[in-house]
This record gives sequence, structure tokens and C-alpha cells, in this order.
Amino acid sequence: MANQLIRLDGKHISAIQLQMAEDRILETYINNLSEGASDVIYGHLRDAGFLYVARMLGGTKLDPTLISALVERWRPETHTFHLPCGECTITLEDVSLQLGLPVDGEVVTGPVLSADWSETCEQLLGKVPNKFKGSRIEMKWLEDNFKTIKASASDVEKEQFARAFILKLIGGLLMPDKSRNLVHLRWLLLLADLKEAGRLSWGSAVLATLYREMCRATQPEKAKISGCMLLLQSWAWWNNPARHSGIPTELEDIRLALDQQTEEEVSL
Repeated sequence: MANQLIRLDGKHISAIQLQMAEDRILETYINNLSEGASDVIYGHLRDAGFLYVARMLGGTKLDPTLISALVERWRPETHTFHLPCGECTITLEDVSLQLGLPVDGEVVTGPVLSADWSETCEQLLGKVPNKFKGSRIEMKWLEDNFKTIKASASDVEKEQFARAFILKLIGGLLMPDKSRNLVHLRWLLLLADLKEAGRLSWGSAVLATLYREMCRATQPEKAKISGCMLLLQSWAWWNNPARHSGIPTELEDIRLALDQQTEEEVSL
């Protein structure tokens, strides 16, 4: 059945990779935050469902070659990696175990509301950016304006700081886009009530975004990939039988390693 679904043409990187003059190595992106989460806002991060992922940050380095090899095996028709031993994919259980994000609850979806973004930022962040890029703001502005918070800060200030920190997580790690320095304010609207935010399935949104970005990256002309590369990479490490001795560094060697994996060595 799967073979009947698969499109075998030049619109997928796997169909033309051997004819390319040079191997395509995708440009990847992650924004490691300069400051970790302050314990002053731990309670609010826990309420919103972001405490675990907030505490695991620090100096993460991506492997574009590994990510590129995985994208070559990704099929948009089935949302699975196709290997000689069968199909496998990243699941919501992986998201929960590796990122600690909630995967139950209401889906993070819906149209982007028309809002007065200056008023929204004033109310939910306590500060207003000096410029907006449509409905997005610069990550650098968040970094510059929400570096530290005192333990003596008011509850309102702690909530505002927590929202800013979560926006940095979303825009820099969990659901970054190709702008590499902007985050959409629709996420801020969902953080108005942090306890209500914790009832949303953020893990589903992160996984769906990663699926979409991998689908787009299978197109041969694409040079960049966004989405949660930390999740993709950590999943690959976890499912690599040679993880204790190290994953190969050359694209051809990684391809060979994927070809040689057995059903027992991957999560099918």
C-alpha cells in the first residue's frame, strides 16, 4: 500500500541526490538562549507546561549533515522515514519524553486574531517593542528586555517575564521559522492565562510544525529547514544503535548507517 502512495519524481530530494554535483546540506537553526530560566518563574513555567524544556537548554549544537540525511528519507505522503527495514517516525510519545511538553488537551490551532499588538504586549509583557514586523516581533528585543528578574518582583511582573521566556522558547527552539529572529504574537495570545495555556497540547503543535517543515525540506531546491531540530536530532540519537560510539560525520556514511539499521534498532 505504501508503495502505491509514494511519488517517485524529481520533486523529492531522494530522487535526484545522486545526480547533484554536490551533496545538499541543509542550513539548520536553533537559538540557544543566553540566560536560562530563573527559578523565580519556575511555577509559572510549570503551569504553562514549559518547565521541563526550559531547564534542559544550554549550548545545544545541531548536526546539519545528520538532519539532511534524515530529510532524504522523509516521505510527505506518509509522514514517515523510509528505511530498508521499514518505516519509522517521531511520535507524540517522543515529544513528551524528550521535550516534556504536554501532548494531551486542546489542540493549538485556529485563525490568527486581529489584535492591537501594542496593547497586547503592554498588557501581557509589560513592555512594547519599538517596531513590529506584521504580527511578529524580534527575538533580540525579547532577549534585550527580559534578561533578569528579581525575586521581589510582583506576581504580574513574574507572569509577564514567564510569557516572554516562553516566546523565546517557541521562536528559538520549539517552532522557529526561517526568519531566524522573529516570533509570532499569536502565541502570546494563548499565554494570557498561563494555567489555561498548560491545558493546551503544545507537543502536538511542535510535532505538526516539524512534520510540515520536513515535508517542505524534501523539495530539492530548498536550502534551509526550520521547526524543532532539537527534537529531530535527539530522536535520531536515541534511535541510533551506535550512539555510544558516535554517529558518522560524513553524509555518505550516515546514509550507509541508515541503510544498515534493522527493525530491532529503530522505533517502528
